[in-house]
Amino acid sequence: MNTPDDARLLRDLLLIRIVEEEIAKRYPEQEMRCPTHLCIGQEATAVGVCRALQETDVVFSGHRSHGHYLAKGGDLTRMIAEIYGRVSGCSRGKGGSMHLIDPSVGFLGAVPIVSSTIPMAVGAAFGFALRGESRVAAVFFGDAAVEEGVFHESLAFAMLERLAVIFVCENNLYSVQTPLSARQPSSRSLCDLARGHGMTAEHADGNDVFAVRSVARAAVERARQGGGPTFLELPTYRWLEHVGPDEDGALGYRSAEEINAWKERCPVAHAQKVLLEREVVDAAGIGALRQNIEDQVQQAFAAAKSAPVPDAAELLTHVFTGGRTPIDRESL
Repeated sequence: MNTPDDARLLRDLLLIRIVEEEIAKRYPEQEMRCPTHLCIGQEATAVGVCRALQETDVVFSGHRSHGHYLAKGGDLTRMIAEIYGRVSGCSRGKGGSMHLIDPSVGFLGAVPIVSSTIPMAVGAAFGFALRGESRVAAVFFGDAAVEEGVFHESLAFAMLERLAVIFVCENNLYSVQTPLSARQPSSRSLCDLARGHGMTAEHADGNDVFAVRSVARAAVERARQGGGPTFLELPTYRWLEHVGPDEDGALGYRSAEEINAWKERCPVAHAQKVLLEREVVDAAGIGALRQNIEDQVQQAFAAAKSAPVPDAAELLTHVFTGGRTPIDRESL
């Protein structure tokens, strides 16, 4: 059965793809002074999971955060302004690409330290349980995060308390330039790690937004009904370099054949094909949607570039001091 949500999937996929492509195009202008980790090729994981969540549910992310922020309903103009370091940004221009946050849409933060938001999501879910709230926390992380101790500590506690948290592993096969095969034994899957903690673990095609949404819906429903946490392994692939706007096939750590094979499995093209076959959209509708999004993106960049940078007085605002005397500016 076709639903309005199916068309929303394509809209979100196209938005993320077009935004990321525009960032890559403009990044060499040297006006965005923060590192950017682009998610071109990985859009389906963000969209599929976030479409399974409710507005009151929360999401956490890592360094490759743009898609997660937008899929959860984040403001496009505020995100671009943040990347440009402008005061109108979602973190008031202080965080940049890897420190997006917007509590108004349930996006509780992105942090670049690998695996660092995993315990934050568990803490949010623990808070929901203590307050008796029917809300779910989801946290996105890469395959390298499962090699950190805090990953296992978090899964153990989440299982102990049967918390409503979804652990979303975007397995793009590489930790920077080191393949998964050089970091994990081939005899054990990433799902096996979660199952070792007694946790339900599901594997789905991370480039198929419909498959991602399906497993995410089941995980969210299980969590909301008190069934505890779920680990989702979603194999996908980043098309560009680990950090930055360029392709990196010449570096030699992955072959042109591998890159091209994954590009042929483009998550945006796959969703378009499926929705055309189901007659949810037609070619003219897709063209109009794409043009509308492109116009929105250009407007967001124009607004961001015309916005002011933070005033120097902003430097010590929103700084946690633990209840101690505020920092003396003159002593810095």
